[in-house]
Amino acid sequence: MSLMNNLSTSMISSSSSTFLAPTSFNSRTQSVSVPLKNINIVKCVATPQEQQNAYKTKVSRNANIAKLQAGYLFPEVARRRAAHLLKYPNAQVISLGIGDTTEPIPDVITSAMSKRSHALSTLEGYSGYGAEQGEKALRAALASTFYRNLGIEDDDIFVSDGAKCDISRLQVVFGSSVTMAVQDPSYPAYVDSSVIMGQTGQFQKDVEKYGNIEYMRCTPENGFFPDLSKVARTDIIFFCSPNNPTGAAATREQLTQLVKFAKDNGSIIVYDSAYAMYMSDDNPRSIFEIPGAKEVAIETSSFSKYAGFTGVRLGWTVVPKQLLFSDGFPVAKDFNRIICTCFNGASNIAQAGGLACLSPEGLEAMQEVIGFYKENTKIIVETFNSLGFKVYGGKNAPYVWVHFPGRNSWDVFSEILEKTHIVTTPGSGFGPGGEGFIRVSAFGHRENVLEACRRFKQLYN
Repeated sequence: MSLMNNLSTSMISSSSSTFLAPTSFNSRTQSVSVPLKNINIVKCVATPQEQQNAYKTKVSRNANIAKLQAGYLFPEVARRRAAHLLKYPNAQVISLGIGDTTEPIPDVITSAMSKRSHALSTLEGYSGYGAEQGEKALRAALASTFYRNLGIEDDDIFVSDGAKCDISRLQVVFGSSVTMAVQDPSYPAYVDSSVIMGQTGQFQKDVEKYGNIEYMRCTPENGFFPDLSKVARTDIIFFCSPNNPTGAAATREQLTQLVKFAKDNGSIIVYDSAYAMYMSDDNPRSIFEIPGAKEVAIETSSFSKYAGFTGVRLGWTVVPKQLLFSDGFPVAKDFNRIICTCFNGASNIAQAGGLACLSPEGLEAMQEVIGFYKENTKIIVETFNSLGFKVYGGKNAPYVWVHFPGRNSWDVFSEILEKTHIVTTPGSGFGPGGEGFIRVSAFGHRENVLEACRRFKQLYN
């Protein structure tokens, strides 16, 4: 066992940076500093003798998990950030990497959660287990707010602890024998959950892909929408719009093509609309705006990036009654079975917050927060444009997709972190199609975003 030097610093801000650049923007972005106690970091290293004598069970490791390459993307980014802070303990790091919200949850929403929380201390207000599918009032509010006149009924909606969790629950419904397609690049949970479920072959290092996955290449040249004539038939198609990481949003015509493609092939689309409220263009916010989509699509979404619920945890998934397996059995019934088996329902306090989000005052408050992040996005886009980079996204999503032609994404990530103390996300972490790009998140306090852009200019000007 070896003891490393104590790591200590006097202050750390609420977004991992103490840079306070002067700004004429919204005063709501005040940075909050919290004292950080000295931390003794102890590194435990097993000796060869300890390893040799370690007791082992007779249980084999899940071979599918063993296929996964390294760690999940965002914990790996966090690990490298932590290593950077060990190297530069006084560095004032700005995190524009993981898409975690930074601005306070609007009071109209937290007040509702507080009221529900205090009610649990009374006989009249206490409640225990609720419906696994979610409270009726919230399901009804989701249907009327996001799916009005689209033929989606209250009981088509399943409330959850977030879209990411529901992606894995859907994978359990589909099982290990299905084939799947994914946008390339795309949110890594789609591919990793498929690997864990046993749907894929081994990782092929020469092409940076897993076998038995159809990678639908999305590039600037095709407008980040795949050429479906070159896509092989699969059972499941994961599709995110506005897209994480590219920020691209599919048009009505493109989604009409996607729905027709799924129908022609008898496939199911899992449509991730977690950033729909960031849409500026006149593009569909829901896949169910497309005629016939209820027969081939599931939609999953979340309050995380709308209301700052990344820690509160609340989302939903829509599984229409019209969606049937090949034997005619409703997909919704199997999803309901998985929900009832694997999940006890979203927190009643979180659901009270979700209901407040969908009130007129809550919707207005969420739009204000979203507008703030979109202003951040505009600042980042203008910065990289001024430096001569090709920049994509930003208009319909809180992510900016910056091209570094001929460069390795992790090398660019390391260069930026080393020279500017800014955390971004390497594009290759989202799939082989992301090589040569980095993703810059707009989630951050305004003064930190301005300071980050100043550093970008200093590095690349």
